[in-house]
Amino acid sequence: MANGNQTEVYLSEQVIVLFSCALSFLGSSLIILTYIIWSDLRTTPRRLLVYLSVADWLSAVSYAFGVWRVFRSDSVDCVVQGAISTFANTSSFFWTVAIAVYLYIFIVRSSQRVADSLVLSFHFVSWGVPLAITIAAVCLNKIGYDAIHAPDRVLWMLLTGKIWEFLAYLTLPPHLSHAALSEYRPILANRPPSHSFSSMADMKLTLIPIIFIALRIWSTVRFILLLAGSPARQNPVLVTLHGIGNTLQGAANCTMFVLFTRPIRTRLCTALCCCCAKCRAEVRRSHEAPHSLLPGQDASNQREEDSSSRVRTDR
Repeated sequence: MANGNQTEVYLSEQVIVLFSCALSFLGSSLIILTYIIWSDLRTTPRRLLVYLSVADWLSAVSYAFGVWRVFRSDSVDCVVQGAISTFANTSSFFWTVAIAVYLYIFIVRSSQRVADSLVLSFHFVSWGVPLAITIAAVCLNKIGYDAIHAPDRVLWMLLTGKIWEFLAYLTLPPHLSHAALSEYRPILANRPPSHSFSSMADMKLTLIPIIFIALRIWSTVRFILLLAGSPARQNPVLVTLHGIGNTLQGAANCTMFVLFTRPIRTRLCTALCCCCAKCRAEVRRSHEAPHSLLPGQDASNQREEDSSSRVRTDR
């Protein structure tokens, strides 16, 4: 099944992970589109969710390309895929923590001004740090097929993802527990009724840390097994769970914050019904339209021919 550090990916695993990537691609795209279309969703917490969705979108696309190609040697597209995947995954870690920090300050500390002032820093850290790490790894040839067999591969696995994953595990639960204990009272008490929908939708973002931990834990388990030298890390089920967990966050976020949010779901259904109704109307009009005229034939001649044809038919 596997040789050394290389994991053999079976066709069934490829299909499952590619399906997971497709769901995450669609889910992340839907989160971004709903934010663009409906202005009342453009709150700061939702904007942070959009940034996370951009990272998840890139992660899903790059991971799908890697699973589809199954690289067997170093190449330019292998390095590019690895670089985009490294950047997107690391950025996703940072944006997940950024959302938790923002909501902690916003909800528990009841300080929207301080929370909003951190957004620029979130951009600098969540885009800048992953970009710097990725550029350094590419320049030092630490990304690609050959890097799998490098003696310092574990160190670079830590630097390009795992260490940030561990830090996220340590950072997220305390913020999650404080947010749960607050019961959202400070923020909801200060919001007018007209903003109640946006407020409640934003509160659901506290579920992001739970989604993150539930999905990423399989990757962490495989890394620990790698450090322990255990062959169990090559188990097909574990490999599949790793692949799904690394790519499904966009779909999971979309399920929670779009499909399971009733007002947004209602708007989507209404929009889809309107589109379907317009399509049916266009098809009906096209069927009811008069026959197209031949070159040099005017409408009066066409009507006379149609009348003559009906007379002949009656006879």
